[in-house]
Amino acid sequence: MTYNTREKVQQVLNWAVAEDGVPGIVAEVHDADGTWFGAAGVADLATGHRRQPGEHLHIGSSGKAFTAAAVLTLAAEGRLSLEDPVNTWLPGVMETGGYDSDKITIRHLLNHTSGLFLTGLAPELQNSIATQPDRIWTTSELIELAVSQPPVGEPGERFIYSNGGYYLAGAIIEKVTGNTYAAEVERTVIRPLDLTHTYVRPADATGYPHPHPTSYVAGALKDGVDPATLTAENWASMIDHDKPPVDVTALNTSWGWAAGGIVSTTEDLTRFLQAIATGGLLPPAQHHEMWTTVAGDSVVWLPHARYGLGVIEFDRAGMDGLTVRGVSGTLPGSFTLALSTDDGRRRVAIHTNIEPKTLDIPIKIIEAMYGVILG
Repeated sequence: MTYNTREKVQQVLNWAVAEDGVPGIVAEVHDADGTWFGAAGVADLATGHRRQPGEHLHIGSSGKAFTAAAVLTLAAEGRLSLEDPVNTWLPGVMETGGYDSDKITIRHLLNHTSGLFLTGLAPELQNSIATQPDRIWTTSELIELAVSQPPVGEPGERFIYSNGGYYLAGAIIEKVTGNTYAAEVERTVIRPLDLTHTYVRPADATGYPHPHPTSYVAGALKDGVDPATLTAENWASMIDHDKPPVDVTALNTSWGWAAGGIVSTTEDLTRFLQAIATGGLLPPAQHHEMWTTVAGDSVVWLPHARYGLGVIEFDRAGMDGLTVRGVSGTLPGSFTLALSTDDGRRRVAIHTNIEPKTLDIPIKIIEAMYGVILG
């Protein structure tokens, strides 16, 4: 049965290249029969070099789970509480945007219920990525960006995906510990799990260790589109996919930072996911907190998905009784999805070196891997 599953996963990889326009895609599966690695397409369109195991990958917002795990470790150490108001640790930093940081807690930041707007589509960020791809964003600039638009809801009211909450969480980590965000992720996550090919990408980085795929953007904004009009609902329709792919491997990603600044491999990512899915990294109380979920936005998330603290979990009813947990992330030139059953026995991590046009690839992978039909 597992080998049939692997055949189905390979069929999805082949389909992604042939029908969905992905230059290259990989999948790593861990199950009762061991480890299987599949690939389709190429790592580099110019050379035709094939994709391979061990590639260093920017995992985008999958890195939020690393940030959440670091915060939860600090909570387990008694150094902070998820119920601490932001104002306790970062007094006054949210006032310029009209936010009440005495009511917004660390928990709100991590589960996207703080009322912060969808920071990733902020016009100044989109313009910067398009016109200043080598710009290095500082922590203070990211926090200013996080509160640059007024609240879109009351604290705890509803789920609105916001990188800004994770910028603030990263700043709280640094305030509590006196260490850099990167050093604390290393101490609390990377070293304990022996993730030897995982690191926080430095703010000034312009490349990746070898091997790594070339990262591509399928198209630019359509002619005449104002970045200020982008929303979670319309951004995909604003991209002109007919333009030839552009190599963005050297793009500076300092704007990801604590919201998505991790580089890893499929092997390390599946090991990390096994640990957080099963309780192998955090104490029981903090493990429970990580997987206490809220309803996500169906525009942003996959069918039946709910959001915890940096992680996603699928409703058992939509997964034929399975509890499937995971992380996912996208940024220019990269998409990752890693999933595991809550016992850690059936895991998969995929990566494409371009942002998929739709959610079809992850949906097909989930269906192939776990034998469900997502509606």
